[in-house]
Amino acid sequence: MPDDQARPDTFPRLLLANAGRLRECAAMREKDLGIWQTWTWREVAAEVRTLACGLAALGFKRGDTLAIIGDNRPRLYWAMAAAQSLGGIPVPLYQDAVANEMVYVFEDAAARFAIVEDQEQVDKLLEILPRCPLLAHIIYDDPRGMRHYDQPQLHSYDVLAEQGRAFDATQPDYYMQQVAQGRAADIGIMLYTSGTTGKPKGVCQTHHAFIVSAQGGVGFDHLGSADSMLSYLPMAWVGDHLFSYAQWLVAGFTINCPESSETVMTDLKEIGPTYYFAPPRVFENLLTTVMIRMEDASAIKRALFAYFTGVARRCGAEVLDGKPVPMLDRMLYAIGNCLIYGPLRNVLGMSRIRVAYTAGAAIGPDLFRFYRSIGVNLKQLYGSTETCAYVCLQPDGEVSFDTVGKPAPGVEVRIADHGEVLVRGAMLLKEYYRQPAATAESIDADGYFHTGDAGFFDERGQLKIIDRAKDVGKLTGGAMFAPNYIENKLKFFPHIKEAVAFGNGRDTVAVFINIDMGSVGNWAERRAIPYSGYTDLAGKPQVYELIRECVEKVNAELAREEALAGSQIHRFLVLHKELDPDDDELTRTRKVRRGFIADKYAALIDALYSERSECHVETQVKFEDGRSGIVRADVQIREARTFSPAELKEAG
Repeated sequence: MPDDQARPDTFPRLLLANAGRLRECAAMREKDLGIWQTWTWREVAAEVRTLACGLAALGFKRGDTLAIIGDNRPRLYWAMAAAQSLGGIPVPLYQDAVANEMVYVFEDAAARFAIVEDQEQVDKLLEILPRCPLLAHIIYDDPRGMRHYDQPQLHSYDVLAEQGRAFDATQPDYYMQQVAQGRAADIGIMLYTSGTTGKPKGVCQTHHAFIVSAQGGVGFDHLGSADSMLSYLPMAWVGDHLFSYAQWLVAGFTINCPESSETVMTDLKEIGPTYYFAPPRVFENLLTTVMIRMEDASAIKRALFAYFTGVARRCGAEVLDGKPVPMLDRMLYAIGNCLIYGPLRNVLGMSRIRVAYTAGAAIGPDLFRFYRSIGVNLKQLYGSTETCAYVCLQPDGEVSFDTVGKPAPGVEVRIADHGEVLVRGAMLLKEYYRQPAATAESIDADGYFHTGDAGFFDERGQLKIIDRAKDVGKLTGGAMFAPNYIENKLKFFPHIKEAVAFGNGRDTVAVFINIDMGSVGNWAERRAIPYSGYTDLAGKPQVYELIRECVEKVNAELAREEALAGSQIHRFLVLHKELDPDDDELTRTRKVRRGFIADKYAALIDALYSERSECHVETQVKFEDGRSGIVRADVQIREARTFSPAELKEAG
């Protein structure tokens, strides 16, 4: 990496270095009203300076926290850099969180300042204002709908910018003095954990931790100022902060903010990024959309697609990795690239992608192979909020669907005697905010962070994650029970959106299933199966047979794995409603809150472990407009076939 990139040791100093080195190169783009707007590095640095001076005029000082809430917007990224320039700590929150969920973070972080995207977020903060007396200033970016708001805490971004320019004019040395006071060991960001098992914790990461992580990733994948990325994942998520902020400032590439969450796919195709990151669910949804469209295509197109995807499965990954491939297959693949793979990558917005990553959950082997087979260099990484999402990376040419790669540059990984993955390096958190006991518990005397994940290294030296260490249990017969492993195998099927497995301390394994409304709905429509909504569709006998096939395929796979053959699924049900973060069943990062679900649906679990084939249930739900209601249904329970290794051997 060039010395001038490695030298600056805080994010504000990196920004100033890029403004000098990449002065008129594109730093940021945003699509607004259908038109892409562009800011150069020089312009971004000037905007950050103006905003920082505006915050200073309001009284923002070193050590203060700035809450940031909204979709990915240039001004919100600038706010992050502005707070850091003044020695403050940005605290991004999930934009889809309801008002009540935000109270805890505002209280815990003692946030006096907040910058938000629009009227929707302003309304949330005004709702919680009586419970957050420290919150003194709310700055809003989009003025639409705000004309008649006259609360003294509210400030328009544009007015604040004017105040910033006036402040800078009277104190021209102030901004650079504040940037100069910053230290690499200062807290650069506070990201809250998902709160899967309890209250979220504020993870304090230093400038140094994220810069070292970004430098490692940038060097590993040879990223530079010519690269481009679409920034659309929540700013409160550690992955976005690493890819769309830290690596952006280290590598000097361009980040692109979509117009809205609904236009991401269109904007992806227009931008054609060279670097891409998405959780497995996004890749699944993209492929499901393509497959649904293919079902409606002509017979000739379907035949061509089936034939050439078969060719791709046979040799596409080897072509991508530059490995030897028979001449005939190479020729067929070249034809398929012209007819199928190239147009498909273009439809997906991936025609220019050089490196793509996925993380956050396991990705199905068939899905992973499919993307690599059509020429998308999709890889997996492993990390967490406490490690800057930087622990393991997959080197080009050594990509495997069932591992998360090798330890990243500068990272030490070892496996504890009880199977837990332990990591050490400069990327570790400084502390959990105001929780010294939790900090001491998570990092041992040797400096290793206890990830809470169970895993092992395979013969190639690549890390394989099995499950959360605390979730791995045993059936009464002694067989190992790894619920997340089973759930991920189920979610590899496009018809299954979520799954929750039960079995620890019980005789057998049973699961709840959430169907994917888009995939199963299309499947039902093509078979002329009428339905009135999710609850009706989920209860259809034909849907139960469809899901049974998926469950039994998973059982056949489990039967082939000696350690897990005893944890095959015996009974299942299709839930009458979708698991929802608004109903506290999932975290905002869509992780299952297993304990909460077990308590909420105790009656259904009891029915699964009885002889019953049906259970009436009434569940309270929250609607998007804030109202509550009751969903009533008679949930069916079905048996699934299990397999012995001998049966599978006989079947071939």
